[in-house]
Amino acid sequence: MSAPGPADTDRSTAHAFSNGLALLAPHMLELDRFLHGQLAAFEPEIRAMADYCIDTSGKRIRPALVFLSGWRGPGQISTDLVRVAAVVELVHLATLVHDDIMDRAEVRRNRRTAVREYGATAAVLLGDALFAHALNLATQFPTTEICSAVSESTRRVCAGEIMQTLRRGSTNITRADYQRIIDLKTAELFRVSCFLGARLAGFGPDYVEAVSRFGRHLGIAYQIYDDLADFFGEEKRVGKTLGTDLASGKLTLPLLLLMERLTPAERDELTAEILGQHPVQSGLHLQQMRSLGIFGAVAEAVTIEINTATAALQETAEEAPTPLLLGLCDVLRGQVLALQPAVV
Repeated sequence: MSAPGPADTDRSTAHAFSNGLALLAPHMLELDRFLHGQLAAFEPEIRAMADYCIDTSGKRIRPALVFLSGWRGPGQISTDLVRVAAVVELVHLATLVHDDIMDRAEVRRNRRTAVREYGATAAVLLGDALFAHALNLATQFPTTEICSAVSESTRRVCAGEIMQTLRRGSTNITRADYQRIIDLKTAELFRVSCFLGARLAGFGPDYVEAVSRFGRHLGIAYQIYDDLADFFGEEKRVGKTLGTDLASGKLTLPLLLLMERLTPAERDELTAEILGQHPVQSGLHLQQMRSLGIFGAVAEAVTIEINTATAALQETAEEAPTPLLLGLCDVLRGQVLALQPAVV
């Protein structure tokens, strides 16, 4: 019997993810209703633009983390969880709008990006409007705890993006710098999604802390996977513009490891491309990554973070959300496997 190929893995991974989200179908339906109900809060002149961003949402992983972390059983849909899931999704959508501007990305979720649709200036302000409305929703909880957590996380996400922006077009970045950036810009929103879900569902402080650590490490793993997909993915399968990291001078883990393994002459050439001095040779560098084992090294980094996330929930197997959250780790492992280059 032959081993399953990437296409088979894609199908099984999608099936696993669909099964996991099937439990959340009523929650996601309520979230969708809530988000579209918020359009009336935007000025009439920009409602269509906000609606465009909401409709460009993907799998809504962060809201899923809210719902799963606050899982109390099927048929229980908390209005508080729906509202806070909308908050984190709006923050995430705002970051995507801004990311696409900086990356000059043209496609996201198989649609034109907001920057492509409305122009860079309007897209920046649209992202700001989404951020502002997310924080406005957070103020509507009876205590300041939720708004405080969301606003602090939003600041941290922005700090991560700023750090990455200041290092674009530079090779002056270490593995520790990279880890810090993705911890802030991606993992923080995963972490706070888990924190808010568990907290609002009334779980004890030990579980809230454990699930928050789970979310953080799952977020780091997901970002490393996303950076790997930028080189080894296929646009139709992934659903967004790929190859933007090198083109925009963003030094991610695959490029950091490639720099370490190239000859001095090859490293100088890649450095010149990152600095914008030479045209980008994406095909050449993908070939180099394949021959120098970059995929395996980056995939191992994803696995380490997934294992750390799993370990965070080791003592909480009796809690209802735990098996559902651990299922997300299996899905991410499958997504990494689906990217694996074919052995020639």
